[in-house]
Amino acid sequence: MVRFMFSHTSFYAFNFPCLAFVFLLDKLLLEGIFRDVPSDITIEVNGGAFSLHKFPLVSRSGRIRRIVAENRDDDISRVVLNNLPGGAECFELAAKFCYGINFEITSTNVAQLCCVSDYLEMTEDFSKDNLGSRAEEYLESVVCKNLEMCVEVLQQCESLLPLADELKVVIRCIDAIASKACAEQIASSFSRLEYSSSGRLHMSRQAKCDSDWWIEDLSVLRIDMYQRVISAMKCRGVRPESIGASLVNYAQKELTKKSSLWNPSSQTKIDSESSLHEKLVVETIVSLLPVEKLAVPINFLFGLLRSAVMLDCTVASRLDLERRIGSQLDVATLDDILIPSFRHAGDTLFDVDTVHRILVNFFQQDDSDEDPEDASFFESDSPRSPSQTALVKVSKLVDNYLAEIAPDANLKLSKFLVIAETLPAHARTVHDALYRAIDIYLKAHQGLSDLDKKKLCRLIDFQKLSQEAGAHAAQNERLPLQSIVQVLYFEQLRLRNSLSCSFGEDDPKPIHQSWRISSGALSAAMSPRDNYASLRRENRELKLELARLRMRLNDLEREHACMKRDMAKSGSRKFMSSFSKKIGKLSLFGHSSSRGSTSPSKNSHRTDSKVIERTCASTE
Repeated sequence: MVRFMFSHTSFYAFNFPCLAFVFLLDKLLLEGIFRDVPSDITIEVNGGAFSLHKFPLVSRSGRIRRIVAENRDDDISRVVLNNLPGGAECFELAAKFCYGINFEITSTNVAQLCCVSDYLEMTEDFSKDNLGSRAEEYLESVVCKNLEMCVEVLQQCESLLPLADELKVVIRCIDAIASKACAEQIASSFSRLEYSSSGRLHMSRQAKCDSDWWIEDLSVLRIDMYQRVISAMKCRGVRPESIGASLVNYAQKELTKKSSLWNPSSQTKIDSESSLHEKLVVETIVSLLPVEKLAVPINFLFGLLRSAVMLDCTVASRLDLERRIGSQLDVATLDDILIPSFRHAGDTLFDVDTVHRILVNFFQQDDSDEDPEDASFFESDSPRSPSQTALVKVSKLVDNYLAEIAPDANLKLSKFLVIAETLPAHARTVHDALYRAIDIYLKAHQGLSDLDKKKLCRLIDFQKLSQEAGAHAAQNERLPLQSIVQVLYFEQLRLRNSLSCSFGEDDPKPIHQSWRISSGALSAAMSPRDNYASLRRENRELKLELARLRMRLNDLEREHACMKRDMAKSGSRKFMSSFSKKIGKLSLFGHSSSRGSTSPSKNSHRTDSKVIERTCASTE
């Protein structure tokens, strides 16, 4: 009697009008009455078999009801559900719900319950308060209110795609995470507002923002889910610094095996599956980097670039990293730009080509601080140069880099030259570091021809060497003879300048001479625009000095002509007497002029010419 009552045919034969009987059956089953009732249907799910009863299943699941109804004549006893989301474990929860067995809906199983209820069609169309509505209610009222639960649901959705996307479980959790993070950052910003001593409202700075606690939680997501979450956060307006901190934290956890990706002994890549995963991680993180400068540390960008080179990432990813690094190269260190080369044996130890492209990006960057009015002095299509402070820092960095790569025996002269020549002439105020790098290269590559040595030494402006570096270069046998002569020449000029400066302030000649000798070093410390103005001032000074020299030269020529006429007309005695007369007149003229003027030196050139003319007239 009991077996007939719970069979499928008996259910439709009696057609009970009261739904309370269904719940009574579930309660009786829960109390163990169905233990003695044999099953009339077997459900196979991904290799697992469940011996169940048709009536509890068809009362909740529209899919099973349709399968049983379509095979009513055959009295089907076996149903195969191979593509059921969540597998056998998830189907077991759905079966328990059909039998009325209580279980708890949590953030770890709500995604599976949403998907399996959709697959089995456990909706309100077939039963009130069915599994689908229960799971949706928990997702909306509990999960989407809590960021940690949303992250847990996204983890569960990783194995439920694409159905979880179709049911909008993923997008609802992503939107909830982005909204929650953005709201907490806004609240944190308001809490950091304070008044300064001047009475103005400003935001206090903190080493680490308290509202960024979600950074650690997101690091457990798979890279595709993480990418969607970060993209949603950027659209919602989460701070670039917080996005950057999250990217750094995620990369540190996902790229921990990067040191084992390359086997130095065999020069072959190992663990290809792990390499492909880490390659995907690097390319995804590069695509998520904020556009703002300094949103992520530059050493992190260099770490990504090394990983990109090592993992053979796409060219677009590497070029993007090189462009970002070039825009803030002035804050980099020597250890940052020493990028190892991962090519075939016989190549250079360091990746010189990558560093060269970074330098090109640095000099091609736009400088927003440039004055548009001053730009009219130069060609409109010329690239803007970075600030002078950044340029000086990069010049020191490049010279130190050249000194580090110079001992490499495989480093070709062309690559060394292309790095050294990337800097403009005004970037290096002192050439000591460049001279040191070239000297190291000459010492490591003693087989260079004289022509190659001359090419190297043309890079050095020996006038910009310090006294110690000049003394070393003058005795350096590795330098070409022509370069040593230049060093000695400029050392002689420096010595003459130092001696001239000791004459005092009365003689203006040493001062101008000193300024002319050091003008190259002074102009080297300026940007092209400042250097242009300085050259104009220098040109005016030179023109004035040239005019004074021409006047003096004319006076000397007239004096010389008068003396030649004296020597030609009179003998040696007459010449001596006339010479003594001229000396007397000069002294008398000096006494007479001193009475009328308090500063005879102002008209010294004019006085000399008048004296010569009077002397010539007296002799005639």
